[in-house]
Amino acid sequence: MELQQMRYVVAVAETGNFTRAAERCLVVQSALSHQIARLERELGARLFDRTSRRVRLSAAGEVFLPAARQALDAAERARAEVASAAGEVRGRLAVGAIPTVAAVDLPGLLRDYRERHPRVRVSLRVAGSAGLIEQVRQGALDSAFVGLSSGSRPEGVRSRELARGHHVAVAAPGHWLDGRTEVELRDLADETFVDFTAGGAGRAQSDEAFAAAGVAREVAFEATAVDLIARLVRQGLGISLLPAAFVPEVPGVCTVPIRDAPTRVEYLVWSRVRPAPPAAALLEALGAASESGGE
Repeated sequence: MELQQMRYVVAVAETGNFTRAAERCLVVQSALSHQIARLERELGARLFDRTSRRVRLSAAGEVFLPAARQALDAAERARAEVASAAGEVRGRLAVGAIPTVAAVDLPGLLRDYRERHPRVRVSLRVAGSAGLIEQVRQGALDSAFVGLSSGSRPEGVRSRELARGHHVAVAAPGHWLDGRTEVELRDLADETFVDFTAGGAGRAQSDEAFAAAGVAREVAFEATAVDLIARLVRQGLGISLLPAAFVPEVPGVCTVPIRDAPTRVEYLVWSRVRPAPPAAALLEALGAASESGGE
């Protein structure tokens, strides 16, 4: 069993396609297929169920995939640790972030990090807080920037609070909110809302605040991307609640403070396991190195 074979299995599992997996791994498809078939013969089980339209993990593949990822991560970490002993930071750094992160200048942070550690392969994944925390727990991400309501904390990971802030009402110019100095949630009861999809932390912050205020509201438009939320608001299709610290990133809208606004806390989260050198270097840049000791 070879690490390269495991890389091929992971690539096929993530892309769902042998051709795309081969392109990702920079090999011809026949070579990738041959190595996976060779691995399957060694294991005595098929890792993928193949049809003319799709490729999916078999029951054996579902079991094999997490172990393959762990083996690849261990090999990557071994190389990074050896390089670190020689005074060089190298390897892989996978970072996650919510789309409305405001506690840090994320593009600037990643730019400075790459300039300081050019041998590290940096990747960024944008998603909801719950999913990011779970990926950090599982080791798919080294760290993430998440936002939760004030009554929640990240679980199963190490965390550091970065900032607290309130939401504001966001509307199209010319809306009756334009020019108001302050409102309450009950003033917005008759409005149509644009918000994040139900079930995520971004949506929960607003839902919990309206529930606490005893106000029912209509969320007619749901989106996972903040830029789409902003475009819908600018078209006058509804209003939204967004973190005040993030609103400067949303041009072409008017904003109004809310007296009983939802509160959001942004956290940096990372694994409870001692971080590999690339992740440790990021924590150091964020002033969290002293808190990064593993179990």
